[in-house]
Amino acid sequence: MGRMLPLIVVVPLLGAALLVSAGRRMSRPVAETLACCCAAVSTALSLALLARGAPEVEWVGDWPPQGGHSVGIVLTGDRTGLGLAALTSLLIVSVLAYSWRYFDEPPRGHAGAFPALILLFQAGMCGFALTGDLFDAFVFFELMGVVGYALTGYRVEQARPVQGALAFGFVNSLGGYASLLGIGLLYARTGELGMAQAGRALDAAPHRDALVLASFVLVLTGLLVKAAAVPFHFWLPDAHAVAPTPVCMLLSGVMVEMGVYGAARVSVTVFGGPGGIPADEVKRALLVLGVAGALTGAVMCWQQRHIKRLLAFSTVAHTGLFLTGVALLSPGGMAGTSLYVLGHAGVKAALFACTGGLLDRYGSVDELQLHGRGRELRLVGVLFTVGGLALAGLPPFGTGLGKALVEEQAGWLPVLFVVVSAVTGGAVLRVAARVFAGAGVPGPEQCPEDEISGEDEEPETGEPVRRPPWPMITVAGLLLAGALAVGTVPGLARGAGIAGAHFADHAGYAAVVLDGRHWPATGLPEVAWTWQGAALGALSAALAGGLAALGVRRPEPSLPGLRRLRHLQSGHVGDYVAWTAAGMGLLAVLARW
Repeated sequence: MGRMLPLIVVVPLLGAALLVSAGRRMSRPVAETLACCCAAVSTALSLALLARGAPEVEWVGDWPPQGGHSVGIVLTGDRTGLGLAALTSLLIVSVLAYSWRYFDEPPRGHAGAFPALILLFQAGMCGFALTGDLFDAFVFFELMGVVGYALTGYRVEQARPVQGALAFGFVNSLGGYASLLGIGLLYARTGELGMAQAGRALDAAPHRDALVLASFVLVLTGLLVKAAAVPFHFWLPDAHAVAPTPVCMLLSGVMVEMGVYGAARVSVTVFGGPGGIPADEVKRALLVLGVAGALTGAVMCWQQRHIKRLLAFSTVAHTGLFLTGVALLSPGGMAGTSLYVLGHAGVKAALFACTGGLLDRYGSVDELQLHGRGRELRLVGVLFTVGGLALAGLPPFGTGLGKALVEEQAGWLPVLFVVVSAVTGGAVLRVAARVFAGAGVPGPEQCPEDEISGEDEEPETGEPVRRPPWPMITVAGLLLAGALAVGTVPGLARGAGIAGAHFADHAGYAAVVLDGRHWPATGLPEVAWTWQGAALGALSAALAGGLAALGVRRPEPSLPGLRRLRHLQSGHVGDYVAWTAAGMGLLAVLARW
């Protein structure tokens, strides 16, 4: 079965190649059907391998290791990697279904352009989730990034998408160069590019030196840029504001989570041994960035009236919570974060799908301008409200279960997770109450100069629609149902517990990949709902509802005392580069302190 691992990446690549070469001669339904079939095949392969339970290892080109060393490229299908590949493929299928006959017309008559880009995006993400080689991880991540730039600026005839894509591309390319330099330094130190081999080489080293620290900081910088972790996050809200809605579903639903996964994988598998970075220093670095990101994202989320930017900053906040869970470096923390990521992906993609319905009906994503206008879209309003409650951690959604599991790892974590979940969920519920129920007072007609509204946007369907097309509503409902299943299906919880135990095992990963051994079924964390976890989830959801009720009483969401914080999101690439450099320096200080 391990021979099937490469097909998860190859099938979407072949589908994209076919669409690019023959897309001009295909009708639009044929091109979109072909893309859906390719994505579905990768989904089925990922789920089939995941159901087997045992980790799958495939040395591409049949170059297995000899004496623990190999020049071959390895794909490793452990539970976490295969789970992310399956999540990615499922979201790709959802996005392609959501986008069915979505845009007004293909650019220059090429019916396969958009679905081909989506399949390339899938190949990059699946390849990154499965690879066990640092250089190939860089290649797959850059493939994902380049396609992400193109998708963000898909409406190339408009200035704002091009500007957002350039900021996205510039900052992420800088992060990619940092990672490549870090991989080069690690290769100079160990002579290895495989994650397992490099980890073992560092374990055999007599002591850690400055080269190892520099490599860790540089590699982690590139991954945290992709994860949109504070202070590397500035590109994400700008990209979300201008990217097509289906692209936003992927950026927030799975791409930033890939960055968190990469940071966790490198920290544990490569640098997690005695010759790498001490666990206390890794914990400190990830905790500081995680807590800062969670609080900053929550505050900025509450102050937005542009609904897409509001959802983007909620992604920044939840990325901070994910990093906090990873920073614990424990099987329970990893298991809880895995479930949190699964639930968040479905919820956030559903919220963006509902926002796309508003955009295509009214030509606006401005919370204040849409006051009460969404009453006619009752089903969209119900789904948006449910998404806000799920984002706040309401049981029994997967977001609530993942949140509860991480909270149990340390006594101070419930305060952070409840506050951030309540603020981000409350911001979404405030939008639902104001837009779909007409609650509260109307906002000012004039938007302040330092605030981005979201009014007078172009509908992505070419012309405003009377009712959102049925695929859009169906996909949003199914995504929320999937987030609910994450918190209620016992098999998913057990699998996450096993995945967390395996992921946190530095020596076990190398033994599986290089020695052909199997992970022991011992030391597994308890993954199940508890009364305390359910109560904290209900509390954060109740607080979110209370904050929403208070928020609609104000004529605008921004808080006067925090306006200056918004000025940091300047839109200038030079500022974002400066913050990236500052974040790199902060990482070095935290890892050395």
